[in-house]
Amino acid sequence: MEHEVAKAPRLTESASAVFAVLAGAGTATRPQLATLAGLSKPTVSSAVAELESARLAAHSGIASGGTGRSAAVYGLGPAAGSVLAVDLGPALTRVRGCALDGTLLAEATGSRDQAADVVREALCALPADAPLRTIVVAVGDVTARAEEGTARPATAKAGPVFDAVAVALPPGVPVHLENNVNCAALAELHEGAARGRHTFGYLRIGVGIGLGIVVGGQVLAGANGAAGELARLPYPWDDALEPRREALEEYIGARSLLRRAAEVWPESDVSCPRTAERLFALAGHGSAPARAIVERHAVDVGRLAAAVTAVLDPGLLVLSGSTGAFPQLLPGVRAELERLSWPTEVVSSQIGDLGTVVGAARLAVARGVQTVTQAARAKD
Repeated sequence: MEHEVAKAPRLTESASAVFAVLAGAGTATRPQLATLAGLSKPTVSSAVAELESARLAAHSGIASGGTGRSAAVYGLGPAAGSVLAVDLGPALTRVRGCALDGTLLAEATGSRDQAADVVREALCALPADAPLRTIVVAVGDVTARAEEGTARPATAKAGPVFDAVAVALPPGVPVHLENNVNCAALAELHEGAARGRHTFGYLRIGVGIGLGIVVGGQVLAGANGAAGELARLPYPWDDALEPRREALEEYIGARSLLRRAAEVWPESDVSCPRTAERLFALAGHGSAPARAIVERHAVDVGRLAAAVTAVLDPGLLVLSGSTGAFPQLLPGVRAELERLSWPTEVVSSQIGDLGTVVGAARLAVARGVQTVTQAARAKD
């Protein structure tokens, strides 16, 4: 299904301000819009009329006040449009389509090999008459800033799967690449374990490793878009061994964890676990070999957490990822971090596997609103 790709109408500055406030609030009366936007009631009335004329706002009901008075309630109109968020995960592709007030409009999930089809499925579920304002694609890679129309991962790691998805994206719609861990950190900040915390680290331990750094309520990208790329920490630190590129990720990642389990697993015990879920389940049921492996992994993660804490002093670390999210790691990580560094709270992610697509959708909504509001043409 073809989606309309429309330029945002040129708005006055006051109409742009009211639109941004309405998108954030979802619904509001004109007095509420005046308070939130810091504008006079006559100015808001004129701005609402302008937005209604452009179908960017619409009457959505009546609110009764405490004094018996009623007021018209407004929400976004059909021309406000929609956005798309795509999480190109290592195993699964998750896609969400949202209105500019954050309302979920479409959702699709499939394997990494089916990424293009998953994107098409979500696009088909979006309202056909709602202009698609922007697309955010989250990749497990460095995302250096690029000019519009030239978006690509900064290294070859995520290039092939991004190329496969790119053919399914509607032409003419701005595409923004974001790092998947940074997206998930944003989700934890607003909707998860880090709500109310303006500075923290989001530590993802899974097939790969990565760190989302939030300082002052903002995700830190770095000069090259590579802040938090823990895989590039020199490893091992041993006079007899030469550090190799991404050797730390290879050591602490989920595949190596399972490989080490296979190397030490006793033949007399139950069959060796082939997945992290099975390994942690066995540990939870009292399997001595599984518990020993999990405890050692917790020590390794704790040492990585201590390295992060030594540099950032984040106050809070949120653990996530296909192995990092298991609460069984928490005691060992906390103990090793306490042994090596200063007091730092460590908690498990509250959003889990959906964190990246949730954060990407939040970024897409913000950019979508920006495409409308940046068209302001004059001050009132």
